[in-house]
Order: sequence, then C-alpha cells, then structure tokens
Amino acid sequence: MTFSARPLSDQFGIEILALDLSKPMDEATFRRFYDLWMTYAIIVVRDQTMSPDDHVAFTKRLGEIEAHNLDQWALPERPEVFVISNVQRNGRHIGAPKAGRHWHTDTHYLEEPSKGSFMVAREVPAAEGDTLFADMGAAYGALDEDMKGRIQNLEVLVSRVKAYPISYPDRDPMTAEQIAKLPDVVQPLVRTHPETRRPSLFMGGNVVWEVLGMPFDEGRALIKQLREFCTQERFVYTHKWLKGDAVLWDNRRTMHCATSFDETRYRRVMHRTTIRGDKPFFQAT
Repeated sequence: MTFSARPLSDQFGIEILALDLSKPMDEATFRRFYDLWMTYAIIVVRDQTMSPDDHVAFTKRLGEIEAHNLDQWALPERPEVFVISNVQRNGRHIGAPKAGRHWHTDTHYLEEPSKGSFMVAREVPAAEGDTLFADMGAAYGALDEDMKGRIQNLEVLVSRVKAYPISYPDRDPMTAEQIAKLPDVVQPLVRTHPETRRPSLFMGGNVVWEVLGMPFDEGRALIKQLREFCTQERFVYTHKWLKGDAVLWDNRRTMHCATSFDETRYRRVMHRTTIRGDKPFFQAT
C-alpha cells in the first residue's frame, strides 16, 4: 500500500493523499504513517468514509482508547467515540455542544493526559467552524533563553472542576460522580515528548489554574503571556473542515481551539476518539 503526502506548513501538519483508512493497512504503511505523525504532529486525510467501527479499529493501532469523562455524549453503539455536535434530538443534544471553543489540550486535566486525538467530520457547516492548532514545540523553541530558564522547571495546578463552569457556562454542571473522577493534578509547564524527546509548552486552556510556588495573579499573568505567545499566527495551522475529513493530532505537542459558526443555519457532527497517554515529564537536554 502506498500514499503520497504534502506538508501543510514547514514542520507542522501534513496532508496524506490517496489513503483509505477504512481499509486494512500493512505494517510498513502504518509505520510510515506513524512516523509522519511524530514529525508533523497533525495528519489530515480527506474524503474518508469510515464507519464508527473503522474509526475505533484504526485508533486502536495508535494506542489504547480512553473514554471521555462526559459519557452522556458517547456514541450509543460505540461508547469509545465521543460526539461533538449542535444537533438536538428529543430536546437534547446528541453530542457536546460548543465544545473546545477556547485554547486547550485534550484531557490535560488527567494525571496521564492523552497521547492524541482522532476526529472524523460527519457533518460540517458550510462556513466557519474551523479548528486552530498551535505548535507548542515550535513556540517553546522560539522563546528567549531567559524565559526558557524561568519556566522549564515550573509546575502548574490543573483543575477540570474549577475550569468547567468558566469554559462551559451554558452546560449543566458535572455530576458528583463525574467530579469525583477528576481530582486536581500537577503537571509540568514544559514537557518533554516521550517519543521525539523535543520539549513543548504544556499550558492550554482554563484548566491550568495556577503556577505552583508563585503568587496566584503573577502565575495567571505568566500563563496568559505564554498563551498569547504560542497562539501567534506563525505557530498556528487553521483547519477548514470538509465532510469526510479525518484529522489526527498529537496532544503532547499541540494545543487547539474550535471556532464558532451560525448554529441557527448549520449542523455540525464530529466523532472523536482519544488515545491514552502517560505521565508528562520534563528532562533538560
């Protein structure tokens, strides 16, 4: 099996051409696919007709699937698949509405945050509804040496529970059972990628609540400064979704943000699987 590829930017994001992810893939082809993922952090494959079963099967080649904590929006016939959608059925959303409309890294709030996420576009709006991806490795590399020295050994308190009502003020609160599964965790502000060994900033979203050992307001100001730095246009790839797009991203090197669209006119249905990761660490080189 062969395929061609073209970069979406210099070292961030690549589009793979003429590859059907619903078909069996030999080991050599899969290894090339995986190596491109490690190099470019984001893989885009257009015109896919993957079923949810196909989606889950391919994700399992990349690693163990982890279920989302908001299990009310899991696909009923395939609970490994998390649904993001503005569509309602019988007065209830079939998926998480307005999900991810702030810069974040998927499951950053877990003790072992996810390795990657794999999204398939089932229905997309005719306009807008893009996803922005920031290259946190390139952003870290572009920091001046004084800032690198200042932050490379800092740790942050990450809190899904504290951040949830800020990120999603229109949603019902999490249940007591869901809250119990999401204790606050401590993560490094800079992490070393366990496979490529490259350092990256690791501070997406409101879940990064405070910098340990620093006055609260000073820590929040530092987080804001770093977020504004790494979301500059030079570090960002904008993905304009088409129906049938499959996008795989590495959560250890990227941060992303969904953009809004006219929900009174358009439907959006996205299916996402998430790949279990391991405990972040920083190792100076």
